[in-house]
Amino acid sequence: GNTVVLKPSTESAVSGGLILAQIFEQAGLPKGVLNVVTNGPGKSSEIGDVFVKDKRVRRITFTGSTEVGRILAEKAGNYLKKVTLELGCSSPLIVLKDADIEYAVNAAVFGWYLHQGQVCMSTKRIIVEKEIAEKFTEEFIRKVKTLKAGDPRSNDIIVGPLINENQRNKLLLEIERAIEQGAKLIYGGDYKGLVFYPTVLTGVTEDMDIFYEETFGPVASIIVADNAEEALRLANNCDYGLSAGIITANVNKGIELAEKLEFGCTHINGATVHDESHVPFGGMKDSGWGRNGIEAIEEYTEIRWVTLQKDKISFKF
Repeated sequence: GNTVVLKPSTESAVSGGLILAQIFEQAGLPKGVLNVVTNGPGKSSEIGDVFVKDKRVRRITFTGSTEVGRILAEKAGNYLKKVTLELGCSSPLIVLKDADIEYAVNAAVFGWYLHQGQVCMSTKRIIVEKEIAEKFTEEFIRKVKTLKAGDPRSNDIIVGPLINENQRNKLLLEIERAIEQGAKLIYGGDYKGLVFYPTVLTGVTEDMDIFYEETFGPVASIIVADNAEEALRLANNCDYGLSAGIITANVNKGIELAEKLEFGCTHINGATVHDESHVPFGGMKDSGWGRNGIEAIEEYTEIRWVTLQKDKISFKF
């Protein structure tokens, strides 16, 4: 079988690497099958280059930003090395006018604020048909106000800290720029340390940078669409294509839209944050290529053709 080298993020070396190694070791995994490599700040690229150049490494899987994914794919291409990339997204949740508003709000809040929005599948754009946009926004704010932010070691805390100060400052700049471009800050926008309080922007349009950005934090952008067809167009109008959601009472309409959405994963009447170990999870466009889940077995397998002749062949010459 395949042995694995796991290099977690420098920001989560313990929880994303060392603890996993301990768990597998305690479970009886033989030494050398899973190898965890950690590094300090500024060394990730150097270590990545070693993996790319080493002939013993036959495949590389990367989860992270589209920018880094492009660099890694380019370097791996020089060595004809296969890569699986699971990159960023600006995940849309489409809420049609026939949707159960309470259910739609619950799906949107969960998809947005789980892990403070620091998930590649997190809902980045809530696209609501105009007939219910006002009511949806009211109920969404009411729900958001119930979310407690603070130390995640407390059981009642939903919104915990961001990964680092750089991410917090980036969020502040994205919000400031969105407001300058015409968006309205109707809730939140504050922080304490690394805890960024749930924030809601309305009036977001395609003319604004935040429409296209992967806002990696608890910042919700509500976008109004004239109808289902425009909602579909708005959802597809981005370079990403990882995960999308549709909330509707009309399953057939949901399926019709899902077939036209340019996303690797679409969840009808579900949140954009949804992954299962057996499904072919992965994205389209700038969200990467290749699939995880069951499909990953094929990704990590070399197909060979072996023949065996029971009788002698009569060759023509």
